[in-house]
Amino acid sequence: MDVVGQVLMAARTGRPFAQRRDLYGKWGLRWRGDQGAGFHVILEGSAWIVPPTVSAPVKLGVGDVVFVSQCDGYTLADHPDTPLEDIRMTEPGEQWRVLALRSGERPDTVMLGGRYALERARPHPLIAKLPRVIHIPARATVGEPLRSVVDLLGAEVQRDDPDNLSGAIPALLDLLIIYTFRSWYAHEAEHGAQGWARALQDPAVRTALESIQQSPATPWTVAQLAATAGLSRTAFARRFHTLIGEPPLTYLTRWRMTVAARLLRETNLPVESVAARVGYGSPFAFGKAFKRSMGNAPGTYRRANQQDSR
Repeated sequence: MDVVGQVLMAARTGRPFAQRRDLYGKWGLRWRGDQGAGFHVILEGSAWIVPPTVSAPVKLGVGDVVFVSQCDGYTLADHPDTPLEDIRMTEPGEQWRVLALRSGERPDTVMLGGRYALERARPHPLIAKLPRVIHIPARATVGEPLRSVVDLLGAEVQRDDPDNLSGAIPALLDLLIIYTFRSWYAHEAEHGAQGWARALQDPAVRTALESIQQSPATPWTVAQLAATAGLSRTAFARRFHTLIGEPPLTYLTRWRMTVAARLLRETNLPVESVAARVGYGSPFAFGKAFKRSMGNAPGTYRRANQQDSR
């Protein structure tokens, strides 16, 4: 898996949730009280999105993908002038119930929407650097993997009960978000963006990131990472810091804590085993590093986040 995919899989908390909804007539929704991430795919018809920080509404068409890094405050509607109904995201099965408004046999808009929960205690910089709303129009994905994933999702949800989607959906949603992030960062790099956008296109830095993320337990040195990248130690350290925003070994620690947090959330491995998997021979040293990074001791973090994910 590439850098983006590894980050998403490590930072995701719980399984993605999605529902298909057929929308009829006039409808307008404004999300309230949800600080998590969400997404929408337009399968039929159209819609308008109004992000909280953007004054101009954006029209969405068939095949368009929208990722919202923080759901609270943004709106979706059939038209920018349609009155809005507040939606408070609570239990996943309840969040779309207000949409059962029929004015005809054939829906005006068919949409797949849902939540994609990501670690928020210390978000990975690749995620933290994203804008509040990402809009990938269908025309930008022609011939790209993202278009194939959207088509597969459409095929799956069209043949299923809207409230009982197939088991293939979670895996496709992972791919949807991975390809959405890849597409957005590639577009930014093409337009001269630096930082992570440039890093993902830079062979030397990308190779070092892959090495760290594929083997977090390895006791990497800057010289070893520079060798994998094919650069001198000084040139590599400077380029990595410039693009990633922190030195290589600082990022190594960050990634170790990201992986450790996932293991604490998703497994019952003893803390000692988690520590060993991310390169710490001493549970005490690991505990100190984890608390400094995530704000809580490993056991406290595990109890809070395993409970939240149930």
